Amino acid sequence: MTRLLVVDDSALMRRLLGELFTRAGGFEIAFARDGLDALRQLHAFKPDVVTLDVHMPELDGLSCLDRIMVERPCPVVMVSAMTEEGAQVTLEALSLGAVDFIAKPTGAISLKMDVLGPKLVEKVQGAARARLPRARRLAERLRLRRGEPRQRPAPVRPVPPVAPVDVTDLPPLPGEVEGAVVVGCSTGGPPALDALLAPLPANFPWPILVAQHMPASFTGPLARRLDRLCALRVLEVVQPVPLAPGHVYIAKGEADLILGRRPAGLMALPAPAAAEHRWHPSADRLVTSAMEQVGARRLIGILMTGMGSDGAAAMTALRHAGGRTIAEAEETAVVWGMPGELVHAGGAEFVVPLDGIAARLLALAPAR
Repeated sequence: MTRLLVVDDSALMRRLLGELFTRAGGFEIAFARDGLDALRQLHAFKPDVVTLDVHMPELDGLSCLDRIMVERPCPVVMVSAMTEEGAQVTLEALSLGAVDFIAKPTGAISLKMDVLGPKLVEKVQGAARARLPRARRLAERLRLRRGEPRQRPAPVRPVPPVAPVDVTDLPPLPGEVEGAVVVGCSTGGPPALDALLAPLPANFPWPILVAQHMPASFTGPLARRLDRLCALRVLEVVQPVPLAPGHVYIAKGEADLILGRRPAGLMALPAPAAAEHRWHPSADRLVTSAMEQVGARRLIGILMTGMGSDGAAAMTALRHAGGRTIAEAEETAVVWGMPGELVHAGGAEFVVPLDGIAARLLALAPAR
């Protein structure tokens, strides 16, 4: 039985979510009406998983999440608005330690629960199996146990929206790129992308293409956040764009990203989500298209944390065809679904903890 704490200031949402998880079975459910109530329940009920609304009185979702991760860490699924501001706040929540998020229904909420309900149940069940890094914020937890005053972090404020890059203004590609890196990730992916991309130099020799399972309204803010954090140039692919070294191409959410060839050379192309793939943006489809256009021997595939098996089949084929593949190790993956499937299929050449993947990639990529 999974102990679930539902935190939401809306009595209607608490009732609907309670009914949803009761019907699903396997849950013992408690409720909290705001962040302060949630912290009381955190110690009294001792939940295995928390669903946490972002906007609440008394103590908002981000501040509550910050306290949970220090006082009694457990998997948290954020319930967030599907807006630019909601995306910014959700990305901040993931960096604070939330393992996943789901859109908060708007309008006729009770009518939309039939559509959103199965996905929310799946995410919460996955979160219950999630692995939280033991060392994360360990110093703060030790100070709390010793009764020392807590050093409160600066308040989190959403980053103002930034105009998307106009890819028509990108400089022309000086020559055909020699190879590419293809990356797949899902649950726990945004912090994993931080760890992968931040150590890479601006002159990294190959373009990097990323399929991160996310809604369409979230991948633009994700790309802009990564662009601020790392030396590489990071773009969301919303129209055809030529591939260039030192660039990262983020697939637009709820669609797919594929490689194509034009007279000017290799291109990153947005594509409607293909029905034969369950998850989107599809890592399997990205890798397959890259093999068709670049060739396996000039590709490096990286599969990181995430539920399901997206990317495992295509990267196994990539490895058997002579490409190089890296799977995130179980001990660091929030959910060892996608990389675990790659390992079990015999498609992982290297199995590497998250903090070592960038170094392994630098060792495999050609020098510039």
